[in-house]
Amino acid sequence: MAGTNPDRGVSVSTVLGRRLGGELLRMREACGLRQAAAAEALTASVAKVAKMERGLVPMRDPDVRALCHLYGERDEQAIGRLLELAKTDRGRRKARGWWNQYPELRAMIEYVALEDIAKGVRTWQGAFVPGLLQTPAYAHALAVGNAEWEDPDEIERFVAGKMARQGRLADDTPLDLWAVIGEGALRQLVGGREVMREQLAHLVEAAELPNVRVQVVPFLAGSHPGLSSAFSIVSFAETGAMDVVYMETTSSTLWLESQADALSHGMTFNRIVRNGLVPQESIALIDGIRREL
Repeated sequence: MAGTNPDRGVSVSTVLGRRLGGELLRMREACGLRQAAAAEALTASVAKVAKMERGLVPMRDPDVRALCHLYGERDEQAIGRLLELAKTDRGRRKARGWWNQYPELRAMIEYVALEDIAKGVRTWQGAFVPGLLQTPAYAHALAVGNAEWEDPDEIERFVAGKMARQGRLADDTPLDLWAVIGEGALRQLVGGREVMREQLAHLVEAAELPNVRVQVVPFLAGSHPGLSSAFSIVSFAETGAMDVVYMETTSSTLWLESQADALSHGMTFNRIVRNGLVPQESIALIDGIRREL
């Protein structure tokens, strides 16, 4: 588990580097080699290999290719995916992502960088509408309510950054989003009635996208596994790539990157889904609440 503290600055490439290093570590262990063998192949120290596998240093393409060959990987497509990940990681370390126009995103920057190359996201939110589905007015009202901002211009830039994220839902390779939302988030009057009417209408509209699934866990579900925390599970297209779990607290962000954590949260997500309404009934509930307003 790793965390980032916004007061210490954010290394936006950390998760990407750890993911690449973790893939190479898995490949090395699968063929029974020690770090010393990898170090010899790279004419490097064992300490450097350890740093690479922990995602602490950027990886050069020749090093990635050499390690793939050492570990018996001959599939050029598989190697190409790792090379692309290494390239993306190097770019993130140089802070070249669009999100760097929005320093107000702060601790979210690392997550946004990862979301940018993800295949899918499963998210559970009991208290508010997930960021990828928020309207500008709703996002603005949340930011004001959090009382984190003193400068109104900062709030506007923060909201603009959140809206820019939503481009992933409609780009050339759109993100698959499965959002499960607690009924309380739909009834909380964030920004007032008009803002919530607009937000709920937007949810109904977004759910019509082929890559977006929206479900609601109603109050009638009673106690369920999602009451204690909210989280997002980020998945990738590469075969064998592990999911990454992202959680926010009031003071930091948490990344859960082990296979055990990914499986555990995946099962928890599925249990939450079983307590929810099917998509058609969820949309009917959302629209019903909108009409009540």
